[in-house]
Amino acid sequence: MSSQQSNAAGLSPHISPAAAWALSLGTTIGWGSLVVTSNTYLIQAGPAGSIIGLIIGAAIMLILARNYHYMMNAFPDAGGAYSYAKEMFGYDYGFLTSWFLVLTYAAVLWANITSLPLFARYFIGDIFRAGHLYTIFGYEVYAGEIVLIYTALALTVLLLALSRKLTSYVNVFFAVVLTVCITACFIGMMTHHGSSGMSYEPAFLEDKSALSQIVRIACISPWAFIGFENLSHCAEELTFPRTRVLRIFTAAIVTATLLYIFVFLLSVSDYPPEYSSWLEYIRDHGNLSGIKGLPAFYAAQYYMGQTGVNILITALFGLIITSLIGNSVALSRLFYSLSKDSVLPGQFAFISREHIPSRALLLVAAVTLPIPFFGRTAIGWIVDVTTIGATLVYAIVSASALKLAGIRKDRTEAVTGWAGLIIMVLFEAYLLLPGLFTSSSMEKETFFLFVMWGILGFIFFRNILRRDKAKRFGKSLIVWIGLLSMVLLISLIWMSQSMMSSTNTAMENIHSYYISEGDVSSERAEDEAFIETQIGELRAANGRTIFVATGMFAFSLMILLTNYTYMNRRQRESEEALGHARAIAYNDPLTGVKNKRAFTDREKEMDDHIKAWSEASSDQEGASQTEPVPPFAVLVADLNGLKHINDTYGHKAGDEYIRSASRLICESFQHSPVYRIGGDEFVVLLSGRDYENRDTILSDFNRTVEANIGTDNVVVAAGISDYVPEHDGSVHAVFERADNLMYTRKQQLKSMGARSR
Repeated sequence: MSSQQSNAAGLSPHISPAAAWALSLGTTIGWGSLVVTSNTYLIQAGPAGSIIGLIIGAAIMLILARNYHYMMNAFPDAGGAYSYAKEMFGYDYGFLTSWFLVLTYAAVLWANITSLPLFARYFIGDIFRAGHLYTIFGYEVYAGEIVLIYTALALTVLLLALSRKLTSYVNVFFAVVLTVCITACFIGMMTHHGSSGMSYEPAFLEDKSALSQIVRIACISPWAFIGFENLSHCAEELTFPRTRVLRIFTAAIVTATLLYIFVFLLSVSDYPPEYSSWLEYIRDHGNLSGIKGLPAFYAAQYYMGQTGVNILITALFGLIITSLIGNSVALSRLFYSLSKDSVLPGQFAFISREHIPSRALLLVAAVTLPIPFFGRTAIGWIVDVTTIGATLVYAIVSASALKLAGIRKDRTEAVTGWAGLIIMVLFEAYLLLPGLFTSSSMEKETFFLFVMWGILGFIFFRNILRRDKAKRFGKSLIVWIGLLSMVLLISLIWMSQSMMSSTNTAMENIHSYYISEGDVSSERAEDEAFIETQIGELRAANGRTIFVATGMFAFSLMILLTNYTYMNRRQRESEEALGHARAIAYNDPLTGVKNKRAFTDREKEMDDHIKAWSEASSDQEGASQTEPVPPFAVLVADLNGLKHINDTYGHKAGDEYIRSASRLICESFQHSPVYRIGGDEFVVLLSGRDYENRDTILSDFNRTVEANIGTDNVVVAAGISDYVPEHDGSVHAVFERADNLMYTRKQQLKSMGARSR
């Protein structure tokens, strides 16, 4: 089979129900569920708030799952949310969706693959901490750990590129392993917890209301469950009916929810004896090393010894493997779909003989290569962006389902579409307006990265416009105004967060200074100098922040205006090309006047106006709102003697005879459109000046024609009839009267020609 033949085959079914469940689960729950759960959930809401908030979040995900299921059955193509937005709202919306979808999936992939060095540090030791390169954002980067990450990346891509079946088997195996292992540790904890003497109290944090804690956890559910919908990118590869997808989504979401809850309870069920409560331990665990720094592992060790630790290590390894496979599959299918639509170069739409988008997989690897050099701190900021990105994508999918349900009159899907859209908009507001609802749980760097990604989207879209020969993009300016508004909003949030951080730093410095100096007089000159220095640094920091925020917005606005100028120019070119094509389609090539098609279209427009006025005139109010039909007349003209000229002198002479007739008619009726509707028949729609002077013009025309009798000049018979509003219901009625008058004139001219001979 040739490469072309292979590529033409496209994606093909191979994903079983079990593989679909594993793909959905494996990308929903990853490294963070065992390692950073304490920071993300427990420290913000306690075990009760975390569990209740997570269950609410899972219920919301089931609503979104219904929307995804609906769209998958309507549009069973690779690309998921990108394809749905493209189909329902156009290519501009599709691109915007894909832009944040790529960042969301890539960030989760990067978070899990860069967790391998941490995995090694905790459980193997410093074997990979060789070849120290530098420290970035407080994180030490080692050459040995980069080699480890690259090795894992190469093995993952190799597995995905070689065999779809083997990939599915591996993914299902590890999805089952991680589920069984976490469940086993939870059962071990439940069996022995009574004898531990440890308490789950406090169920909620005491410094905040229970409701606010629950809402906070529910609002990050897009982060907790992102990836459950990865199956939507593989809609072409399912071996079972797509009507079963909702059940698989449900099974994956329920499984992930239970595993999260098991980890929550395991993490707070036991803590070192030097701490008085789980809360005191969780707040300090980041400063601890070894197993003590991992609450879930510490508890597993307490209840089950080293066996418990080994079981959780196995689960953690399974979480990483399934996440790498699932997100790589989703990204490669998304890249494949984008390449087919020329958003990416066409080469990434290549399908290998094994029906795998192998070049798209290589692109996944390529965009991952630089990531290890940025360190885990920066990756953490990028991962926080996924909460915003996922919420935005889920809102667009819900809006797509809502629009499709409206078209198809599906009431249930309309309800879930509205529900998903409203909830995601509220979540986005909660995340992006921290000062309005609560203090932000995201670092200021997260907002900065989101703004930068939006700006890069403007730049990349310009490149798409330049390569878009089919002119499918650049038709919805509202999309880009919306993105610009979001860039502005988040720039302001980043600016506010940065200024608050600068202020806090200055206050901490002043506080530290006075503590170190002890009881000193406020009149000391050095005290005033120090405070002035701190104020100066604060002003400088705030000035830099404002400058950067203004620059980001100004650059975004410049790119938007540049794109708009390009889009506007391309639209004018399209309109000119359309006008030229229309002119060609409407013009008679022999004479240059309009043709029969043009007359038919114009006749229909006039008939519609006549009908509308006729209906409105019977209603006094309707008549006042409808423009009356302007007065007009129809002239029908027909050539005399064309057959004789064609038979005697040939068709070339006949064509010249027709052109001469056309010139005579056009010169006589200079202000009205002339149509050639047959071989020797012309029509003129008289209006304005020609209508007002129709009798005089027709008399002059007839005198010229009569003078041509007996010569080689053209002889044309013409008849004119006026439009009578109370009588004529269409242009054709006027045409028929003019046509009858033309035939009368035609016989008259023939008689005059016979007498002249």
